[in-house]
Amino acid sequence: MNMKETRPLGKSRTKDAITEFLTSFPFFDTLDTQELALAAEYLQLVEIDAGKTLFKEGEKGDCVYFVVDGELDVIKETVSGGKVGIDRVVISTLTRGRSIGEMSVIDGTPRSASVKARTHSTLAALTLEGFDFICTQHPKIGVKILKGVARLLSMNMRKTSSRLADYMLPMG
Repeated sequence: MNMKETRPLGKSRTKDAITEFLTSFPFFDTLDTQELALAAEYLQLVEIDAGKTLFKEGEKGDCVYFVVDGELDVIKETVSGGKVGIDRVVISTLTRGRSIGEMSVIDGTPRSASVKARTHSTLAALTLEGFDFICTQHPKIGVKILKGVARLLSMNMRKTSSRLADYMLPMG
């Protein structure tokens, strides 16, 4: 997380806002009230102004973000004339209830795209450290969250496969 571009919300707003948000987000739909409250303790709400970059393609990823409010563009660098980074394409615009950077809490690989705020946005961040702590200290909750990540990644893979098939030429 680029701390220069984001700023944390006050603690009084944070816990209530995170708990309320988690109850409306499918990623956490298998957690009961107590588990949601515990998970909320490991999330931090941050705000980012329109036009600011949340993270850049290729940076080390160490947290997953959940969009509480606002719009963010996912931007991918494209190859043009054999050179990387000449063109940038918005591949998706994320709004409330969507997540960004799920893979970073699973495999720790660099960010696969850049994310820039289209509007002033509020995000809930779960760091790799927080996720690992939940998994070791509260394994039942960790497994439920991990299943949520797996469902989300599976859904995204199915959408990507479908889009790819639409662009491919028919065989035969």
